[in-house]
Amino acid sequence: MSTSERKPIEVIKGINGLEKVVLRGISGSSVEVYLYGAHVTSWKNEDGEELLFISSKAVFKPPKPIRGGIPICFPQFSTYGSLEPHGFARNRFWIFDDDPPPLPPDAANKVFIDLILRPTKEDLKIWPHSFEYRLRITLGPTGDLMLTSRIRNTGTDGKPFTFMFAYHNYFSVSDISEVRVEGLETLDYLDNCQNMERYTEQGDSITFESEVDKIYVSTPTKIAIMDHEKKRTFVIRKDGLPDAVVWNPWDKKAKAIADLGDDDYKHMLCVEAAAIEKPILLKPGEEWRGRQELSTVNKEIDS
Repeated sequence: MSTSERKPIEVIKGINGLEKVVLRGISGSSVEVYLYGAHVTSWKNEDGEELLFISSKAVFKPPKPIRGGIPICFPQFSTYGSLEPHGFARNRFWIFDDDPPPLPPDAANKVFIDLILRPTKEDLKIWPHSFEYRLRITLGPTGDLMLTSRIRNTGTDGKPFTFMFAYHNYFSVSDISEVRVEGLETLDYLDNCQNMERYTEQGDSITFESEVDKIYVSTPTKIAIMDHEKKRTFVIRKDGLPDAVVWNPWDKKAKAIADLGDDDYKHMLCVEAAAIEKPILLKPGEEWRGRQELSTVNKEIDS
């Protein structure tokens, strides 16, 4: 099928018969989203190169979350709460939003879908808060990928609730030891490898030679991930998400994660746009909005 015949949006069966949506941009870029978890599992540039990492042992079978891509962590991050790790949004089935937000004024040449998640009776038993989560996933004309989340407190009991949030981005990299992250220098972080002790980043950029699991706080709106071998830079631009998580499990931890290949850590890096240190507070009727835009720049990188 030629590119001109391909539909910009197509709903097809994915692994194990799970439904997924394929978005195709005018430049030849593409995005795949599973309705299970509203989970972006593929983001390819115009040359067909995969930009996201999916574990070689990823399980596409509910209720197991998918390892890799862009899981959504809501309403808690990691185990910092009473729920299952990273909350339940990433292992629920989302539906298409039949009353989506209005189109942006620059909607031309963009391809997007709107998904929605509302709590089930079972969800309300483990997290007793009524909410409506609307997610718009947009593929721009130059292959940029944007995720916009709107979460509303729809409770009628007059009570506020708080939540944590993260877009848990797994980027595909050539070799983790050849990668550096810029934009987080001199910032404070909570180190999950050191019992969440607070430190200040000393390096002029972040490089990797062992396990890293840090939550940087009060971060800038732009973070760059430079892959020297591929001569590629990922750029994260974020709004409403003050924190940034940087994670790579390294060899020992990778072997302990059942759905991660022993050597997968060499080809992945998680840099996540998040709100963790200060949970978001929503009063009844209030709505929170958190957005990230991912793009790439291919060029020679100064060493």
